[in-house]
Order: sequence, then structure tokens, then C-alpha cells
Amino acid sequence: MRLTTKGLLLIAIPALFELTLLSGIVKAEADAEAAERWSQHSQEVLEQAGRVLEPVLIESVQLRGAVAAADTAFSTPVSTWVDIDQRIDRLAELVADNPAQVERAVQIRQAVQNYRQWSDRIQDLLHSGRNGELTDRFRLLTGSDVLDRVRAQITAFQTEERRLDVLRVTAAETARAQQQTLVMAAVVGSIVLVALAVWVFTRGVRGRLDTLSDNASRLAGNEPLAPLTSGNDEIARLDLTLHQISQRLIEAERLRVGFQADLARRADQLAQINENLRQQTQENEMFIHSVSHDLRAPLVNLQGFSRELDHACDDLRELVGRSSLSPEAREHVNRVVDEDIGVALRYLQTAVLRAAHIIDALLRLARVGRVEYRSQRVNVQELVQRVVDAMHGSIRARNATVSVRPLPAVWGDPTALEQVFANLVGNALNYLDPTRDGKVEVGTAPAPPGVASLQIFYVRDNGLGIPEVALPRLFQAFQRMHGNVAPGEGIGLALVRRMVERHGGRVWVESREGEGSTFYLSLPDALAVVPQAPGESDGALVVQDEGDGEDDSAGSGGDNGGDSGRDSGAAGEAREGFIPPSPLAEALRRAGGAIDRG
Repeated sequence: MRLTTKGLLLIAIPALFELTLLSGIVKAEADAEAAERWSQHSQEVLEQAGRVLEPVLIESVQLRGAVAAADTAFSTPVSTWVDIDQRIDRLAELVADNPAQVERAVQIRQAVQNYRQWSDRIQDLLHSGRNGELTDRFRLLTGSDVLDRVRAQITAFQTEERRLDVLRVTAAETARAQQQTLVMAAVVGSIVLVALAVWVFTRGVRGRLDTLSDNASRLAGNEPLAPLTSGNDEIARLDLTLHQISQRLIEAERLRVGFQADLARRADQLAQINENLRQQTQENEMFIHSVSHDLRAPLVNLQGFSRELDHACDDLRELVGRSSLSPEAREHVNRVVDEDIGVALRYLQTAVLRAAHIIDALLRLARVGRVEYRSQRVNVQELVQRVVDAMHGSIRARNATVSVRPLPAVWGDPTALEQVFANLVGNALNYLDPTRDGKVEVGTAPAPPGVASLQIFYVRDNGLGIPEVALPRLFQAFQRMHGNVAPGEGIGLALVRRMVERHGGRVWVESREGEGSTFYLSLPDALAVVPQAPGESDGALVVQDEGDGEDDSAGSGGDNGGDSGRDSGAAGEAREGFIPPSPLAEALRRAGGAIDRG
């Protein structure tokens, strides 16, 4: 028999006994409550009987007073008898379960009706002025007064009800006493049965459990185990498992020695792979810088000469206007210049600027890993409020509301964290739904259990939302979910992820299309980080300039780039003063202006 089966049987016996006693206790409780309700019912019946007698006595006193005063105007209102009759009906309803009392209620009604007939005859004699007959009638009724009959019937009714009340109170007390006896029996019986079950259970398994415990201690001390215990229950199977574990530990120790040698060899290989990856990363960065340098001059020339072609088209229009061509030929030339050449030049300029932004995005992605952070305690509340204040123009233009909840301090680089929150808040503003009032909220969420060293922040909006199929690739570079809603190259969220991960955190998103999105990021808690000693950090946030020809004086600001946030781009609001203009785009504008002026 299994050990659990034995235990269940030992538990079921006391439980069955307790259930039996419990059913008796419940029944005794129900009987006591029923007896108490009947006792209360008897009191209500007695009170109702008194209410029947009261108006009859009052009417009798009033009638005798009118006779004594010879008041011929006296008359008992019909409502009095209607009220008395209703009270008798109520009395009969209360004792409907007792046929004897119902019969007495009928007799009370008959006595009241007899008294009413007698009262009506007395009032008729009073109204007709036959005082002599009144005196004779009162004298004749002295021996059998109809009022005494009413009183006698009600008294008999009340006497019987009081007798029933005494029986019901006695029954309630008996039920209570029985309930207390059953409770005491249940307590004593439960204690005895539990003690007996414990004794029976421990008697059969104590020795075997001691052996099992000794084998477990031997296994922990890497010592030989005692022989297997007999039986087919859980204790025997557990002892067998301990012996099997001992054999596997011996085999595992032999394998561990081999794995250590293999691990040392693979560690050397991994170090070599890491070195190769570092060299490849440097080569990729050099390649990106080289490509940006090689493409910079052609893009500047394309931008400048497209502007020159614009001016040439203007001159051509002026010459055609002053020429002697026919109106049809002049219209044809203007149409070619405006519709064909003009549209082509606009597409060319747009493509040049698009290529310039893509090159800048590549440079920002290449530089973000080389930015050196100065970690310190950052007041996120002030940082986020500063970001929101800088975006006041966009917030007002979109008729949106941005609420900032209380935010705790974290440990990190303030400039990088400001770019992170600028991207996320800018995202929320850029992708609000124009059909409803925009709401953006920045706050904190509780950290998962066991992760007290991180603070969880969120940026929530009620905007357009993100399709579920697009969520897995949202934080990849050059991914755009709503490309027609806001401009950008699609690297903002990729930069956010890299900056957050460099702080030792993580960024993720929850979104439903058409309802809005919530971006979460985890950052080190300022209270859970031990600051570095002086001299361990090399100072302010610095961008390593490797000769790419760009102006890096903006620090890490170039990592933002003003890309479109929801499609992995940064916040468009960054262009309003938080992030400097693109160096390549600025060079294109300067080149175009120089050619225009030349």
C-alpha cells in the first residue's frame, strides 16, 4: 500500500467522525434557531391578541359614557369595527399552522360580532330616547355581559399561546444543551482520533525515515550509502532514488574533470573569437566612415547642381516668355520645364536629403558604442520634466496632454537618459491618433519579485498603436511601422535599446493597434548601486572623433538624430533645440546656398 494511501485512510477516519458530529451540531443549531423563532412568534401572537381586545374595551367605555350622559348623538364609527375585523384576520394568519388556535380566533370573531349587535341595539334605543328600556337591558345583561365573553375568548386564546411559548422555550434550551454536548464530544473525539492516527502513522514509518535521512546525510557528505530499505511505498522509492543519485554523482565527477579541460580550451577559442569580433567591428566602423566620406561630396554636388538647375529653369521660363515662339510652343516648353524637369528635380532633392539622413543614421549607430558614459545619480523627475518642457510646442500643436507621475532617481549617464526619454516621449506625440484627444503618461511600474535593484519606467500613449506582427522587429534599425505619419530613418528605437542595454537595463513594448502603446525600460536603482571611487571614471560624456569630418561638439546629441520614433526612429521634437541639425544635411544646405549665390 502506498504511503499516501495509508495517510489518507488515517485522515479519513477522524474526518468521518468529525463530519458526523458536525452534522449533529448543525441540526441542533437549526432546531435551536427554529425554537427561538417560534418563541418570538408566540410573543407576536400575544401582542396581536391584545390589539384585538383594546379597541373593543375603548368602544365599551365610550358607549357606557354616552348612555350615562344620555348622549343621543353618540355613534360608533364603522371604521372601528373594520379595524377590529382586520386585526382578527391578522391574528388568524399568525396561528394558521395551529388549527386549535384558528378555531379560537373564529370564536373571538363571533364574540366580537355579538358585542357589536348588542352595541348597535343600545345605540338605537339611545337615539330614540327610550331610557327606560336602556336601563332594563343593562340590568338583564348583568349576568352574561357580551363584553365579558369577548374578554374570556381572548384570555383563553392568550393562555393557550403562552403554554405553547413555554414548550417552545424549553425546546430551544434543550437544543442548545444538545449542541454544547455535541461540540464538546467533537473536540474531545477529534483530539483522541488525531493522536491515535499520528501514533499509528509514525510507528510504521519512523525507523525507515531515520534510515532515509541517514542516507541523505551520507549522500551530502559523499560517503557510501546504507543498503536499500524494503517495501514498495514512497520511502522505498525515494531511498532507491538516493542510491541512483549517488551513482550518477560518481559518474558526473568523472565527466566534470573532462569538461573542465574542454572548457579551458573553449575559453581560449572564445577569447580569440572576441578579438576577431573587435577587429571586425573596428573595420565596420571604418567602412561606414569611409562610405560617408566618399558619398558626402557627390551628395553635396547633386544638391548644389539641382539648385542650379532650378535657377536655370527659371531663366529658361523668362527667355521663353520673351521669345517669339507661338503660344502653343511656349506652353509646351513651360509644361516640360514645370511638370517634367521640375518634378524630376524635386524627386532628386528629396532623394539626396533622404540619402544624407541615412548616412547620418549609420554614423550615429557606429558612434553609439564608442560613447563613454559618466555614471552618476540622475534625478529622473527633473530630467523628464525638462524633456516635456522642451517639447511644449509639439504638445500644444497636437492638442495633447502629458502627465508625469513621481519618478525615482536612477544610476546612469544623464545625457544618454535624456535622449532615451526624449525619443520615447517624442514617439508618443508623433503617433497620437488625430481623431481623439492625445494623452501621454510617464510613470513607474513595480519591479518583478527578486529584482529590487532595477526601476521600471513606462511611457504610455493612446495613439495609433503597433500591429502585433511588427512588434518582434520594432527595435531593429531602419524599421518603420507608420512611415507616412512622421519623418525619420528608423533608428531611434534601436539607439534607445543600445543606450538602455549599456546601462544594464532592458526595453520592451506592449501595444494594441488602434488603442495605444506602452514602452517599458528598466534602469539601475540609484540606491542599489555603489558609486565608483574617484578616478575610476574618465570624466564627462565624450564622443571619440576618428576623423570622419563631422562636428561632434554636440556630445552624444548626435545619437538621437530626430528620427521618427514609432518606426524605430527618434522623437521629431528633438529638432526643436534638443539635438543639433544633421552635419551632412547642414553641409548640403550650405553647398546649395553657395551655388545659388555663385
